[in-house]
Amino acid sequence: MKVCVVGAGAIGGLIAAKLALAGQCEVSVIARATTAQIVRERGLRLKSGGELRAVRVRVEEHPAALGVQDIVFVAVKGQSMTSVASTIAPLIGPNTMIVPAMNGVPWWFAQVVPALGNQPLLSVDPTGDIGASIPANQVLGCVVHASASVPEAGLVDHKFGLGLIVGEANGGDSERAAAVVKLLKHAGFQATLSANIVQDIWFKLWGNLTMNPVSAITGATVDRILSDPLVRRFCSAAMEEASSVGRHIGVTIDLTPDARHEVTAKLGAFKTSMLQDVEAGREIELDGIVGAVQEIAQRLNVATPNIDALLGLARLFGRVHGVYPEAAQ
Repeated sequence: MKVCVVGAGAIGGLIAAKLALAGQCEVSVIARATTAQIVRERGLRLKSGGELRAVRVRVEEHPAALGVQDIVFVAVKGQSMTSVASTIAPLIGPNTMIVPAMNGVPWWFAQVVPALGNQPLLSVDPTGDIGASIPANQVLGCVVHASASVPEAGLVDHKFGLGLIVGEANGGDSERAAAVVKLLKHAGFQATLSANIVQDIWFKLWGNLTMNPVSAITGATVDRILSDPLVRRFCSAAMEEASSVGRHIGVTIDLTPDARHEVTAKLGAFKTSMLQDVEAGREIELDGIVGAVQEIAQRLNVATPNIDALLGLARLFGRVHGVYPEAAQ
């Protein structure tokens, strides 16, 4: 079986390294030039549980060098997806499974949620090119419950969690989704098969919606965010709005914001991925995590004043600090 991972960042590198170490498939990676050269020279390195291991994988800068794959994991930031979609066609055959392991609302969401009318979400697919380039019937949804970072090119530092939820974008069970879960389990992931991946995506987003941008704006770890009663109350209010939006698209969240906060608090003083991006001067993944929720709410005429404020503040912060694009002129 041929498996290609597009993106050699924290999650992409983690998936590629563990699959390669398991030895059940032929693993290749698409990476930028500098990272590709380092991986060729030193292998893809994975630090996990106090152990550092290096594994040899084929790494290329251009998908055309690899040809058709059985599975393509896409592990890039949402803002990179338009350019990725225009280049990965050589990897995709009629039976290729495409598994985007990404944060936030994916580009295919509007294609499978009837309430959204099959119209692309401009926040995540502004030109419609992603949906046009990637066959919707070959996409499997994926939710990542793992934390990792890339302290240097070609080195993945796994922090905690190995959860991956995989399911058909349209819902229901399938042999192909089960096969991906089986492969991931053999590689050591806590992989589960979902019959309702839209629900799983929205539930994870429900927590990330506030913690990520608030941490980016304030520079605070999540324990400090949750220990401040005013900030915690604001986050809870935004989460209540997201729950309301979810109900309008057929997703019900039974948990209260406070119950979700208690789960998050158990993780301790950790930095969200968005805060890590700010500190590294990288563009923040705001559109898929907050912008898409606001856009869906507007499309469905659901009032979200707290989410609106959060998006506006985070967007302005990002522009002032050079980690979010300026508005188009």
